[in-house]
Amino acid sequence: MTEIDFWYDPISPYAWLAFEALPQALAGCHYSVRYQPVLFAGLLKVHGHKGPAEIAPKRVWTYKQVQWLAARQGTPLELPTPHPFNPLALLRLALACAPAGGQPNRRVVEATFRHAWCAAGADPNEPARLATLRQQLQPQREPDGAEVKDELRARTEAAIALGLFGVPSFIAKGELFWGLDALPMLRESIAA
Repeated sequence: MTEIDFWYDPISPYAWLAFEALPQALAGCHYSVRYQPVLFAGLLKVHGHKGPAEIAPKRVWTYKQVQWLAARQGTPLELPTPHPFNPLALLRLALACAPAGGQPNRRVVEATFRHAWCAAGADPNEPARLATLRQQLQPQREPDGAEVKDELRARTEAAIALGLFGVPSFIAKGELFWGLDALPMLRESIAA
């Protein structure tokens, strides 16, 4: 069985689309996924890049493309207001749902993605919505506690050390695959 580390940040619509497409893309393969929350902004900063939504013409294209891709693959996607938004609350909540050093499970990751991308354009950081999500997920640890904050920082540093530069990123068999469009390459590597 191949272990796949799926590095993601719920701020990325491409990460949401890849999350939804992964089971179908790897159908018939023997694999397990470890979901690895990472602060995309930390990756951008270390590499001296701006996010796609921070560059006006690229933002327009990105929004158009992700809506087209979502419709094509049958994945719900509604742009949140605002975007980009600060993903720290969702990243920390996902980590807090796992034991220290562990990974959030698929249900938790899906809930945080849906909170951001399937809520009729609602603000992902609206306090009442975050409280409802927290109640739904019942985290094991305090999302705003120092332990979880330090863990997210350490995971982001680990991602940088692995050479990650964007999300979604997948690592399988020691090889890095970046982006939604890398899923066929990931499948080929696992199937080999």
